[in-house]
Parts: sequence; structure tokens; C-alpha cells
Amino acid sequence: MWSLAVTLSSCVLLLVTPARAGIKSLESHFDEAPTMLPIKPRSDTETISDDFHKQNTVTNDLDYEDYIDFDKILAIGEDDYIEGDEIDDLPTQAPDLELVAEPSDPKVRRTRLLRLFHGRTRLQRINAVNSQFGFRLYRSLRNHVNQTDNILFAPAGISIAMGMMALGVGPRTQEQLYEALGFAEFVNASTHYNNATVHKLFRKLTHRLFRRNFGYTLRSVNDLYLRQDVSINDPFRADVKAYYFAEPQSVDFADQAFLKKANNRIQKLTKGLIKEPLKSVDPNMVLMLLNYLYFKGTWEMKFPKEQTHYRNFRVSEKQQVRVAMMQNKGSYQAATDNELQVDVLVLPYTGNISMLVAIPQKLSGMRNLEQEISPTVVNKWLSNMTNRTREVVFPRFNLKQNYDLIAHMKEMGLTELFTEGDFTPITAEKIAINWFQHQGTITVNEEGTEAAALTQVGFMPLSTQTRFIVDRPFLFLIYEHRTDCLVFMGRVANPTLN
Repeated sequence: MWSLAVTLSSCVLLLVTPARAGIKSLESHFDEAPTMLPIKPRSDTETISDDFHKQNTVTNDLDYEDYIDFDKILAIGEDDYIEGDEIDDLPTQAPDLELVAEPSDPKVRRTRLLRLFHGRTRLQRINAVNSQFGFRLYRSLRNHVNQTDNILFAPAGISIAMGMMALGVGPRTQEQLYEALGFAEFVNASTHYNNATVHKLFRKLTHRLFRRNFGYTLRSVNDLYLRQDVSINDPFRADVKAYYFAEPQSVDFADQAFLKKANNRIQKLTKGLIKEPLKSVDPNMVLMLLNYLYFKGTWEMKFPKEQTHYRNFRVSEKQQVRVAMMQNKGSYQAATDNELQVDVLVLPYTGNISMLVAIPQKLSGMRNLEQEISPTVVNKWLSNMTNRTREVVFPRFNLKQNYDLIAHMKEMGLTELFTEGDFTPITAEKIAINWFQHQGTITVNEEGTEAAALTQVGFMPLSTQTRFIVDRPFLFLIYEHRTDCLVFMGRVANPTLN
């Protein structure tokens, strides 16, 4: 049996040189600092030297031009089709179930999703399913690391890559894949949907992630390599290009020149943030699939560098670390979830995208938050935000994580891809996936972030906090709000560690 590799490279970083190939530069946003209210210096903190900012605020980007011709792939200005923007009337309302049951109960999960689907576009609906998958994967990752370890991954990138893989599997393997990723719940939600709807919506999502002139850069790119002595079926070649903008390329996996070429491409698309992920490749490999997710954004209200200071961050009841804390004062949206005992803060980027920060009120509350977080819970938070002047103290952090996802996918019920799945739509060769890597990195500082990788439960009171100090472990979620796409997700347990 041949081996099939799937590698996802998702990167998050801050402040590189302006993007090219028609993508709007953010340089002007970095030059325009919003008006801030004065902040009194704190007596219990340590200030940051100028050298710290010089070394950590600006990242020297590799001088690469973007290899994709955006103008050829997508129409300028307007969408080239409307698939995904429709709001279909669901045939029936979701059943009136008590939602306090276990979230693993399939009836409860379906009820929550159907309630979330009403009044939303098709694209927003499939992103609710993608988010649900992302939270399930997060829980699997969490169960295999220490409570004081940081976590980072890109749910959108993984879902897009797995959607592409669904094009290349037979009916039985596809059924299992759709069930594990939640696509089956989406397809069964409406008589208007079928399996092809998923791929059409991922095409639309990829289109939307390429959109420009919103004040940020967000895009997803897929590459597909095929061993040169193996033929690929024409329908798969056509579909993967039409839906996922991936052009299959014939290569010699034993040739070192291929590794150099592939790694150079990865460096280009992740702006040099992921270096040489392909140190070696099995020469017997038949097909390699790679997905890159890149995001570059700047805060709507940048944190003044002169206000950054060192202060204690409580990793656990027994451990504290000194970290560089950014500080700002302005109008921020926030909410308090009394049921989960969590405070939630929105840190908006320029454009309709933001970072949601969820901080358990007690150090012991992280486990419960991680278990209960869902698209329904996030929707509840976003629907109950209050906007008022707040002082925000938030740590700078830089995370780098690398995961082998095969064990986690198997744990979530996706097994056939990694044994003897049916890949006949791709090739007549007997193949299986034995390499499924996901890499990510994120840097958050004063300027912003750059990335290359209805409910009846509980009562949501209005948040009256005037100070929001993030000095203990928290979750963060980066959402693109036009599509409700969960782009990145992670846990910062210790900002001093990668």
C-alpha cells in the first residue's frame, strides 16, 4: 500500500512588509494611531525598554512575491457567483429540546445547529459546522497535553483541506469523513443541500478569504503534488481545481530539488514563517496535499508601545511568570457569561474581523470552558455584548505549535482514511494517509496580528467591567464575521513559552 500525505501549514504573525499581488497594504493603518484616553502608569509594573520594541514589534519578512495571480483566479471587486449567499427556509424549526443535556448527545447537537442556522446564509451555516468540528478537535488536542501547555491551530484550514480530500474518496469513506467533520449534519439540515453543496461553499469560502480592500489580508491556498509515475483521474483533477483552486503537479518525491521547491513555496505563502517543514519525504509517496492559511491584520485601536509593561501572569495556583503586558483604553465590547463564569472581550481588527478572548474568572474554570465552548455559546456571547470605555491589559505572546493529527482524527471517528480507505476517485493505486501534519505560529503585539496558518442555556447579563486585565490563562478565537469563519483558535496558558 502506498502512502498519502496531508500537511497543513497555518501561520499567524505580526507586522511584515506590505503584501503584493494586488492585496491592499496595511502600512497606512500602522501609521494612523487612534486617539486614546490617557492611562496612568501603574506603580506595581516594570516598564519596557526601547530595545524590546525594536526587536519584537517589527518582523523582517522574506522578500518574496506572492506566487498566485489573484486577478486571474478571482474577479476584481464582485463575487463571480452567488452560491453561499442564500438563506434557505429550513423545513421545520428545531425541536424544543432541553439544551442542558450532554453536548455529545446527537439530538442536542442537531437542535443547537438548526437553531443557529435560522436566518443565516449557507456559507455561515457551514462555518458553524466547521467551528463545531474545530471545538471538538480542540478538546482532543487538549486531552493530550498538559494543562499549562499552549495550544494553537487553524480550524478553517483543516476543514478546507479535508473538504478537498472528500472529493477523492469513495462513498463509504466519504460518509465517514462527512460524519466526523460534521458535513453530514449540514447536508441533512435542508432538502436544498447535497454533498456537492459542501464543495461549492468551500469554493465560496476560499473566494471570500481572498477578498481585498477590507483593511486586512486573509487567504487560503491549497497545493497538490502527485508522484510522476502515477496517473490522476481527470474528474478529480478538474474538481479540485474548480472548487479548491489547486493545480495538481507531477513531481519526483525522491528528488531533493522537489523538497527545495516545495519548501520555497511554503515560505512564500506563509511569508517565511514556516521554514522547511518538509525535511524529508518518503519516495514511495503517491500524493501530497498542503493547505496554507494566512492572515495579516492590525488592531482598530493599537496598543501604545509606551504603555507596555511587565507584570505577573498567573499560570497556575503555584506558578506566576513575568510577561510584557500591553495596555490601552477605549471603547471595547465585552460580556460576562455567569453560567460558565467566563468574561469575554472583543479585540477588533481593522475590517470585519476580530479576536475573541475568553477568560475564566477562576483558574480552575478553564476545563469547564474548554468542555462547553461551541458555536451556540459563541453566538450567545456575540449577541449580548455591551460597548463601553474600558481599560484593557493584554499580554504579548508568540506561539509555535506542531501536531500530528492522525491520532486525533481517529479519536473523532475518522479511521478509513488512515487504513484502507477508498481513494478510487483520485487514482487506481491502493493508498492511505500516513502523514497528517498541522503547523502554526502566532505573534500578537501592539500593532495587531498576522497569520500565515440562539440558545436557551444560561442567562447573559450585561458586562459592566471597566477594567479587563488578562493575567491568567485564556482562550482566543479569530473570527471573520461576514462569513462567521473561525480562522484560528488557541489557548495561552503561559505567554513566556512557545
